[in-house]
Amino acid sequence: MLERQGGYLRLRRQPAPEASIALEAQGYAVLRGVFASNEVARMHRAFAAVFDALPPDGRSARRSDEEDNDFRYEMFNRVPEALTAISHPQILAVIEPLLGEDCHVIANTCWRNPPRAQSAHGGGFWHIDAGPHVPRDPSVPWDERIPYPVFAIGVHIYLEPSDLASGPTGVLPFSHKSGQHPPRDRMDDEALTYDGRGVVPLTAQPGDVALFVSDVWHRRLPTRVGDRGRFFLQVHYGRRDIAQRVKTTAQVNHVDDAAWVGEASERQRQLLGLHSPFFYDG
Repeated sequence: MLERQGGYLRLRRQPAPEASIALEAQGYAVLRGVFASNEVARMHRAFAAVFDALPPDGRSARRSDEEDNDFRYEMFNRVPEALTAISHPQILAVIEPLLGEDCHVIANTCWRNPPRAQSAHGGGFWHIDAGPHVPRDPSVPWDERIPYPVFAIGVHIYLEPSDLASGPTGVLPFSHKSGQHPPRDRMDDEALTYDGRGVVPLTAQPGDVALFVSDVWHRRLPTRVGDRGRFFLQVHYGRRDIAQRVKTTAQVNHVDDAAWVGEASERQRQLLGLHSPFFYDG
């Protein structure tokens, strides 16, 4: 656990919430009943109105137009209910001991997945959200005397029930400590395990909040008969040192209009901070 003192991170001296301990140790946690029913109803109306009023962002060429309509980005810029949600004290109390008291939101996307028999979106396969942040040869065990560092945390704030039929997010406990990404030849294997442990579905009710370390192996599980779709606000929090991806770098960057970038190579554009949308912003 961490705390910021005099501008530097140091080991936290105060006790941390149980959910923070679970996140650090297992890679995930679920908080029940964080938002009251009236708060959920208010968010549901506000976020649904964003979907109705705004067209898809069109950020990903990998998705069909139909699936692109499942997402709306930079939600805290759209409605005040999103800012209220992402700054909820119960959420901050869990993530700040892991990311620091000055952590910030690096992405804020709302998901509204209608019932669909099959999805081509990459989130339906085993993946990690960027990283791994500490790549390591699998033959080298992590020294458990050293707390495993956490650089980014994904959070789902549920507006509708997320049951097994609707394809909830599934995680493989402790996999965030692997230093590896999921094996590419088993990306669609629901029976994938890590260190002998199988998938844990993060089922939830409206008002619940699921949290997972960005390096944990996770995916949307396959839908089943009775799929009702999903509707949740996704928030990614990162350490102060991690760049925000709320807008694409084409929209927000540090390159002056007068800079010569018209014929810059792809690598030169990356050096200037102009990256193609992918993790978090795409």
